[in-house]
Amino acid sequence: MKVKVLIADKFPEAYIEQLKNLDLEVIYSPKLGEKDLPEAAKEVDILVVRSTIVNAETINSSSSLNLIIRAGAGVNNINISAANQKGVYVANCPGMNSVAVAELAIGLMVSLDRRIPDTVIDFRSGKWNKAEYSKAEGLKGKNLGIIGVGNIGKEVAKRALAFEMNVYGKDISRIEGVAIKDFSEMDQILPICDIVTIHLPLTPQTRGLFNKEMFGFMKPNALLINTARTEIIDENALIEAIKEKNLRVALDVFKDEPEGKAGEVKSPLQSIPNVYVTHHIGASTEQAQNAVAEETVRIIRDYVTSGIIAHWVNRAKISDAHYQLVVKHYDRPGVLAAILAIIREGNINIEEIENIIFEGGVVACCTMKLRTAATAEMLKKMRENPNVLSISHVAV
Repeated sequence: MKVKVLIADKFPEAYIEQLKNLDLEVIYSPKLGEKDLPEAAKEVDILVVRSTIVNAETINSSSSLNLIIRAGAGVNNINISAANQKGVYVANCPGMNSVAVAELAIGLMVSLDRRIPDTVIDFRSGKWNKAEYSKAEGLKGKNLGIIGVGNIGKEVAKRALAFEMNVYGKDISRIEGVAIKDFSEMDQILPICDIVTIHLPLTPQTRGLFNKEMFGFMKPNALLINTARTEIIDENALIEAIKEKNLRVALDVFKDEPEGKAGEVKSPLQSIPNVYVTHHIGASTEQAQNAVAEETVRIIRDYVTSGIIAHWVNRAKISDAHYQLVVKHYDRPGVLAAILAIIREGNINIEEIENIIFEGGVVACCTMKLRTAATAEMLKKMRENPNVLSISHVAV
């Protein structure tokens, strides 16, 4: 029986063919929405999405779903909690669209400074106002604050330096196993920036980060660009800041953005002249889409051929394992089964297990992360097995 793959967003044809060449059953339905997915994904093994929302109903309704891939960076449109409860792998394609998003961010900076959209609108309306549009300041020498210096932020910095801008970065510091979001220096970086561009992931700590207090730190007449996540900005506070501080704003994401690919759109931002909004197209270049599609195919190929999940995002970073048991053994049937039986008799839960075969296929090494320690008697029983070469048991 073939593995079924449902692609629920736009995906390059050449890469669909590559998946079919892997002897997979590929269902391509790029117009599916959040409400369509529970039925459409009922019997698929792998689900690929870009911006389409994968809710808990979709995950819980499926009888076969084992892997969800976000063909892009981030996984904010996927219900990770539901995936965890069902044991569904979630993966993404980080860094593949970084250049495309960075290019749009720079383009929006130039557009805000030169007011390019307004000049085009006036021209199409038969208006000529060269005096008004000859007031741009230029980007050279401006102070740019990059809030979030990850893959995209770094690409923005490269291009901004080529424009001879002064680049300042505010990054997210990380500790092994725990993400620490430290924005305590925002009151120092925002007041000196002529331009601020946001490239943060959406987390509980970054949600609503740009609120009334943060906008209070920004310079009057500053430019603000958001090509990251709409929820990072408090839209009401933004509108107030635009009016009070004459901020000029360019957004690729905004509140209540339509999920569909076409149709009507309504937003209070439409009536504000200092705001430019693009159609959530930061990653939508042919180069970026091909790179993301190629990475998606690689993730699926690795999964179906070896079971390895590249960019697995919902793997536990901190487990309840406190002890490590390493068993070096002959690679023969029943050896591990006997070891596992001893652990089961001791009522010890194995949090993680990995068995690696040495070249030649004679000896293997099995590493197990245990919740509680194996007793001396259990270790003695394991060592009495003639197929066990050595045992190491330590606290971790």
